[in-house]
Amino acid sequence: MNRLFAVANVLGKMILVFGFTMLVPLSLSLWANDGAGYVFVKSIMVTIGGGLFLWLATRRYKRELQIRDGFLLVVLVWSVLPTFAMLPLLLFLPELNLSMAYFEAASGLTATGGTVLTELDSLPMSINLWRGEMIWLGGMGLIVLAVAILPMLGVGGRQMFKAETPGPMKETKLTPRIAETAKGLWMVYAGLTLACMVAYKLAGMNWFDSVMHAFTTLGLGGFSSHDASYGYWDSPLIESVAIVFMLLAGINFASHFLALRSKSLYSYRHDPEVGLFFLILFGSCLGIAFYLWLVGVYSDPLTALRYASFNVISIATTTGYSSTDYGLWPIFAPLWMLFLSGFCTSSGSTGGGIKLIRARILYEQMFREMTTIMHPNAITPAKVGGAVISNKIIFAVLVFLFIYTTSIVMMTLILTLSGLDIVTAFSASVACINNLGPGLNEIGPGTTYASLNDFQTWVCSFAMLLGRLEFFTLLVVFTPAFWRK
Repeated sequence: MNRLFAVANVLGKMILVFGFTMLVPLSLSLWANDGAGYVFVKSIMVTIGGGLFLWLATRRYKRELQIRDGFLLVVLVWSVLPTFAMLPLLLFLPELNLSMAYFEAASGLTATGGTVLTELDSLPMSINLWRGEMIWLGGMGLIVLAVAILPMLGVGGRQMFKAETPGPMKETKLTPRIAETAKGLWMVYAGLTLACMVAYKLAGMNWFDSVMHAFTTLGLGGFSSHDASYGYWDSPLIESVAIVFMLLAGINFASHFLALRSKSLYSYRHDPEVGLFFLILFGSCLGIAFYLWLVGVYSDPLTALRYASFNVISIATTTGYSSTDYGLWPIFAPLWMLFLSGFCTSSGSTGGGIKLIRARILYEQMFREMTTIMHPNAITPAKVGGAVISNKIIFAVLVFLFIYTTSIVMMTLILTLSGLDIVTAFSASVACINNLGPGLNEIGPGTTYASLNDFQTWVCSFAMLLGRLEFFTLLVVFTPAFWRK
């Protein structure tokens, strides 16, 4: 029980800090006089008050977190914070019920980008900015942010960082102290966001849209301030800026950090994911563009390349923007894009899916097994980037893939049982678990998740959390062994 109180103490601090992030949209609301200021005032009071109460009520249980505490805290943070993040939406938009508001907030904080809202162009700027800010905060991970600031509050962060960060970053410290690592990653993240803002402004966006979409581009979440998404501008230049920064956000931020620190591109050349990342994406863009031109969707090859490139990269990096309703394309194209969203982004990026490093390990293991079948006595270690991958890691990746596949199948069956057609159910499962956002049919790029009933909305919310926490972090909390002393 003391362990639960210790975790609750840190959770209270994080809720308290999270409340101050609402000051950003509140300031915009007061400056623009958009009529939404009161909802942020109320939300800030409830969030800060709730966090302060939880912190003070459990302050005598404060101690350094252990491994299991870290996992429990991560799960609580990602499931509890949306209940506070949804308050401005719930208070300002009376048409939203609890399930829809939680879905929107969870979609933001998990950097998924699926929405239940329509008429985005008429929403107050502060509400849209809050949606974008949630994507930005959730993109790199609120836990990594907490690792950078909680030491000032007397809380160690190593176990939280290990529970939250995916892929190779779990085993590699970029700086001697974990807090310095988190700060370094956030500096790179913030720097790229600022560069993206300026690039969008120079490309033709106004300052508000530049800030809003820089947040969601670097967070790889598809929230937009316009119902038509990037089709609102219909600008090849703006789409090109988005492509550049979506690609940067899809690369391991550890590589960006090391490149900046060493002032060299060496870290990219030796990142085992970067080369394959660009090869798959550029090959898919050319292939889909040729296919769309061949079947007559676009008569001009350059037009086909423009629309294919933006939408393929957006979906493959699990961003979820759209410049056209690709749901109207021949079904092969959107299905291929959904497939790419499952594995294309790098570990340590802000994207979703199983991550490219796991896909590459599985690819190497496949050829290893084929070689073993032909040459049973041969010693054929699996290698990635010149490093031998241990069987322990390979087994872990295989289990991860099994859980990933099983989760998609189970979510699809549940959603189908609840009344959705198979295409909508399958695409919703893939889109939510991969933290992608838009799917196909009822939840395609030209529509929203508003057509789902409450049960279906909660299933999708759970799927987003499951995918964002990469399955093990969430599922381990439900095992009996986790709660044994």
